[in-house]
Amino acid sequence: MRIGKLSRDCSLPSRRRVVRLVAATSSLGLAGAIGAFAGRSSDPEVSLHRWRGSALRADASLLINLPDAKRAERLIALALAEIDRLERIFSLHRADSAVARLNADGHLLKPPRELVALLDRAHQWGELSGGAFDVTVQPLWRLYNDHFSNPGADPQGPAEMAVSAARQRVDFRSVYVSARRIDFARPGMAVTLNGIAQGDITDRVADLLHAEGLHHALIDLGEFRALSTHPSGRPWKVGVKDPRIAESLLSTVGLTDRALATSATTGTRFDSEGRHHHLFDPNAGRPSRGLVSASVIAHRARDADAFSTALLASPEPPAPESVTHMGVEQVLTVDAEGAISEWRATA
Repeated sequence: MRIGKLSRDCSLPSRRRVVRLVAATSSLGLAGAIGAFAGRSSDPEVSLHRWRGSALRADASLLINLPDAKRAERLIALALAEIDRLERIFSLHRADSAVARLNADGHLLKPPRELVALLDRAHQWGELSGGAFDVTVQPLWRLYNDHFSNPGADPQGPAEMAVSAARQRVDFRSVYVSARRIDFARPGMAVTLNGIAQGDITDRVADLLHAEGLHHALIDLGEFRALSTHPSGRPWKVGVKDPRIAESLLSTVGLTDRALATSATTGTRFDSEGRHHHLFDPNAGRPSRGLVSASVIAHRARDADAFSTALLASPEPPAPESVTHMGVEQVLTVDAEGAISEWRATA
């Protein structure tokens, strides 16, 4: 169970508080998201309870509207238990997780249905993005991590021969998935679900709370998911961190039954200069050099997470228009020159 604190919160935090929340979450592997405004209301039916703690190896928060504090505590406990359960499936950091066992053995018998479903969705995103979204880039991550862990490492990164060898183990189409087993077609392959699992867990927590009869909530597990509106009737307000300026917001958006995910090259950096980061172009085997930040609003956090990753993982990212059928509704990007672009789906 994660350690955290549940508090009743009916006041509007200051901008300084919001910026502190941004700073606290900016160390996530998928950096860029933000803080939540609890909101002020004289409505006696607005009774917001906020839990803050640690989940998925990062700062997290849940904001739920319930008049009954004990019921709020019970729902928080259910949500945290669900996060723990899903981490035992998806986590790269737990030796006993299903993903860790798959990577170690190259196959997995009787895989959890959640892993089968998520790999199937990841395959869809791989196809739709022309391979920009690829869950098998873990060999590249290992290569760069090992290279820059050595004292005196070449600042240009790993040698081309080593990159080429790692690329031979990267291909999402070489992961064979069925309800009975999962197999890698090539030795040395490994998957990372860090570009989609965070969003998927966020969705599953939201679905759990909704099934328990909760009508208004904002879940922040590194990606955001809103249940309905703020109880006052307005959208939940969340901010998008500016990747160029520390402790600054690029934008504030309203969420109603929608999700927001942000990917940024500032998330995990292998070198001190930040030239080599965790968002790889699978075709080149090198960190991407296009966009530096992408924020996506979609119906599901899983899909917002995947598409924001895909946008940063290719020098020629897929057009948002091509994935509206996956629930993508709005995209905000920042390129290396600082130019900001925004796209919204038309009705």
